[in-house]
Amino acid sequence: MAPIVLSISHDVKNRIGFRTEKSRQGGTAMETRKRHRQKEDYQLRTHMIHGNFDSKNWDYDHHVVPPVSHTTAYRLSSLERGARGFVNFASADERLSGHIPIYIYDRLDEPTRSMLEENLAYAHGGDICVTFATGMAAISAALGAALRQGQEVLSHEIIYGCTYSLMTNWLPRNGVKVRFANFLNPGTLGEKITPETRVLYFETPINPTLELIDIAAIRRAADKANARRDEKDKVLVIVDNTFATPFCQKPLRLGADLVVESLTKGLGGFGTDMGGAVVAPKEWYGSLMLYRKDFGGVLSPQSAWGVLVYGLPTLATRMINMQKTAQRVAEFLASHPKVESVSYPGLKSFAQKALARRQMFTSNGTFAPGSMMYFVLKGAKSKHTRAEKMVDYLAKYAYCVTLAVSLGQIKTLIEHPWSMTHSALPDSQKRAFGMHPEGIRLSMGLEDWHDIIRDLELALEKV
Repeated sequence: MAPIVLSISHDVKNRIGFRTEKSRQGGTAMETRKRHRQKEDYQLRTHMIHGNFDSKNWDYDHHVVPPVSHTTAYRLSSLERGARGFVNFASADERLSGHIPIYIYDRLDEPTRSMLEENLAYAHGGDICVTFATGMAAISAALGAALRQGQEVLSHEIIYGCTYSLMTNWLPRNGVKVRFANFLNPGTLGEKITPETRVLYFETPINPTLELIDIAAIRRAADKANARRDEKDKVLVIVDNTFATPFCQKPLRLGADLVVESLTKGLGGFGTDMGGAVVAPKEWYGSLMLYRKDFGGVLSPQSAWGVLVYGLPTLATRMINMQKTAQRVAEFLASHPKVESVSYPGLKSFAQKALARRQMFTSNGTFAPGSMMYFVLKGAKSKHTRAEKMVDYLAKYAYCVTLAVSLGQIKTLIEHPWSMTHSALPDSQKRAFGMHPEGIRLSMGLEDWHDIIRDLELALEKV
């Protein structure tokens, strides 16, 4: 794969929500009179609400709310049409040229899911998107499509527990080696890349510590390694963008080759459906679609419809309000005498605040630190950690802070990563990688911020 140039073309700027200086100023009076406002003149926030109403996947421009398909097989008008549908399947050229797809069977492709994919690709500034039944299915597909036997993944040290399990239990069975390194210091990454390295994989913000990895710096390390490699062996950068969502961060624009994201979390927003997505350049469309067809991790039309109709259209509104609450809660926790540290990109004390402002921002350039935080309590000498006591108290007595392992929902969710989401990692590794038994992950919801802080305040009094 050719090295990615980080300058942004006029076409890409329009696709990801940027506007030219002339369009920002409204153009001249003569230009304003001559033309109607074009779709690309609108902000990404508006696009996520109204979507690609001129979608070629299904003619639904007369629907205010897009329909949902409920069928596993599609009627074919002729044998020739059926044969042509199989020939055209997984063809990025057909898909991107504007031809209406020939639908045959749900596991191959179907219109509701395709509409969601169009809108997700647009939100990320990517060419294509392929959705899956879960976020882990999407991660598996991205790695499965990118890797061959004998190649290796070089991953950041801290990753989601299930991703760690996938890499340590399953990829080696298929002849793929996995190694871990510290991506927080990208200047040293070049010496860790070997001739077998095919994928650089990481999350940013990191789950659960909320540290940031410099995507552009990782891209530069990959480009340096790729200078003398054949196309099929070039190092790829794959970023898990679940914590940020495309509202807060667009990794493709910063140099990622593929982006993976859970639809279950911030993109879905309501905790009703599972799903995952891979967003990438168009050359990845065929292999990702074939992977989904053969491994079968297909997103259901009903789940796709929920994200399309409720999740994406409300993402900006939800995230803007969650960030306001997150800022207040982070400041409260940072000033509490029982709290050792708070990791939230919006805090002035955040160690990587310069990187946060360079990397986490909306399409119009507004800083967007997200809705997730990680805080560590001061230790206590007892059998159970203070973090465990606090989480148990909230689970039993709090009304608006819920003990649950998901994130990005309209409800505020709290969990203990050491014993829950990251329990698959050995304790020695968790300590070495900066995780703490007293660490707590908090996902901000849409409740009144006064109520959230009061629940946390009462819980802290009990530990």
